[in-house]
Formats: sequence, C-alpha cells, structure tokens
Amino acid sequence: MTGPEQLAQLFDALSHPVRVQVLAQLACRREYVSELARILGISRPLLYMHLQKLEAAGLVRGSLQLSEDGKAMKFFEIVPFRIRLSPEELASLDTTQVIRFTDAASAP
Repeated sequence: MTGPEQLAQLFDALSHPVRVQVLAQLACRREYVSELARILGISRPLLYMHLQKLEAAGLVRGSLQLSEDGKAMKFFEIVPFRIRLSPEELASLDTTQVIRFTDAASAP
C-alpha cells in the first residue's frame, strides 16, 4: 500500500465518531467486545464493523483469551500511535499511484 493509500485508510478509520469513541475507551484499557459494546451503547455486530476498520488501519489489535469456564473472549486494545501531518509531509507523498487510479476510474 502506498503512502497516500495508508493515509486515506487512516483518515477513513478516524472519520466516524463511534470509532473515535472506541479509541478513547481503549486508550484507558483493553476491553472485552461485549463490555465495550455495552459501554458505547451499540450492538456487537456494529462494534465489530468499526473494530475491523480500526484494526485494518493499524490503530487497534484484537486477541482471544479463554475465560475460566473455557469460553473464548475477544479483547481489543489500542496500538500506540502518534499522528502528525504537515504540508511538507503531504508534499513528499508519492501521488503517482493515486493519480493513475483516478485516471483509470474516469476513463470511458
């Protein structure tokens, strides 16, 4: 994946308020999926959709843990990150791939 694609994926992951809330919650501690869904007041399937997008962007990671009764429990935790973006960093991105993709999409 190129620099522009990675940047777009990161911005896409951060573009929904629920995903930002997920990150804020996970910044405090790792959470079990069911508990995180309860805290945020959303369904587990909806939470999983948001977590998949955050995980694909490299912002969170999931792991399975067995409970005392042998039940598999999925936990998520934040991956340490720092986001810094300046005009100079944007100018240094190789945009040729993005331009070629845009040209191909607009071709008849």
